[in-house]
Amino acid sequence: MNRPTVFIIEDDLDTREMIGRFLELEGFAVESAANGRDALERLGAGTRACVILLDLMMPVMDGWDFRQRQKSDPHMAAIPVIVFSAAGRDRIEQIEADDYLSKPVDLDELLERVSRFCQQAKSAS
Repeated sequence: MNRPTVFIIEDDLDTREMIGRFLELEGFAVESAANGRDALERLGAGTRACVILLDLMMPVMDGWDFRQRQKSDPHMAAIPVIVFSAAGRDRIEQIEADDYLSKPVDLDELLERVSRFCQQAKSAS
């Protein structure tokens, strides 16, 4: 059975690993990148995901630049994005994310939202 893949884009290693391990324990496959540029390269090379968890403030390429480029690429534009950030909810409209979680992330809430997006992707395929 294929496990749905969640792509985590987060520069903080501890946060990336903690969320990744949690999601793996809940039955998801996890891919991750430390910045938007690495994520674009991996997605462009064929990595697929049912949802992207996107931090906004990262070095190299931040979440806003990643999201602009993701939306302009037909192969990855349809992947839903959940922003998780301490930046404040008012910034979600600027990035046109599908959902938003504030840091520190509530893991139960994260699981509910990731499950919902991955279930939608599963039923759409």
